[in-house]
Amino acid sequence: MSAVLKNDLLLRALLREPTPRRPIWLMRQAGRYLPEYRATRARAGNFLAMCMNPEIACEVTLQPIDRYPLDAAILFSDILTIPHAMNLGLEFETGEGPRFAHPVRSAADIEKLPVPDPGRELKYVIDAVALIRRELDGRVPLIGFAGSPWTVATYMVEGGGSKAFAKIKRMMYEAPRDLHRLLAKLAQATTLYLNAQIAAGAQAVMVFDTWGGALTPAQYEEFSLRYMAEIVGALTREASGRTVPRIVFTKGGGAWLAKTAAIGCDAVGVDWTTDLSSARKMVRDTVALQGNLDPAALFAPPDTLRVEAIKVLDGFGSGPGHVFNLGHGITPEVDPERVAVLVETVRSYRLA
Repeated sequence: MSAVLKNDLLLRALLREPTPRRPIWLMRQAGRYLPEYRATRARAGNFLAMCMNPEIACEVTLQPIDRYPLDAAILFSDILTIPHAMNLGLEFETGEGPRFAHPVRSAADIEKLPVPDPGRELKYVIDAVALIRRELDGRVPLIGFAGSPWTVATYMVEGGGSKAFAKIKRMMYEAPRDLHRLLAKLAQATTLYLNAQIAAGAQAVMVFDTWGGALTPAQYEEFSLRYMAEIVGALTREASGRTVPRIVFTKGGGAWLAKTAAIGCDAVGVDWTTDLSSARKMVRDTVALQGNLDPAALFAPPDTLRVEAIKVLDGFGSGPGHVFNLGHGITPEVDPERVAVLVETVRSYRLA
């Protein structure tokens, strides 16, 4: 039997229900800026080993929850677990990021990709979700996540990270049917994966579309948003008697917020390049908004950081439906004490 949830502010805010204060969690809140994370990583050996060990993934997920009074935990994992389970030879090179030994470049490559069974090839993630949920003991909700099909495909086709996305964009123009086959397979795998996370105890789920902003508006609708809509529409809607909120976040997608909000998600993430008041007008209060402090603001002196955080909070205005977050993840160089200042500022904020 799951413990009673003592703090459900996140879930309520994501569903645009009233809350006494704004909930806060932070993208990459479990990460290299924390000394305890660096110690665990040194013990584990490497990043992938951490992700694949449920006990270590649980330990790291809980580190920021033990340190700060945050309103949610997010599963410690990676958006590339699905292609890793497709046997593409994923490795994380120090200072270089992810690399695939077997990139996906042809129709034949796409055809032979398996759709991973979350209960087998991704069992380590599902086991981590169940363990984290148990160890949280109802303190805060647990967010599960996956990468968007477009974003995950960029890594699979490029063979790693990219700035120009030349290989996948060439596929998009030369062989769009092949790319659609790849994206459809990833959407199927992602739906199974997120539903398995929900079944194991995730109380909200988020789709990270990190590279959707690299597309034209028409391409975004065809190659990214379409597949996120497919996933959102097929996700488990209720677990343990509660609605499971679905968050979609496209970095660089500020111009398309209205279209993103229309796919049936409960909340849309907003990066720091769009003003929250403008974002709220675009989505017409049909969904909750999550965001959107510039992550670099965490380098500011405490007084400046407080001012910047309050600008975001004031920018949303009154009424329900705001989850405070960064516009993207915390960077490794951030002083943990700055995060404490930010959390305290948001928790103590009340709209004048």
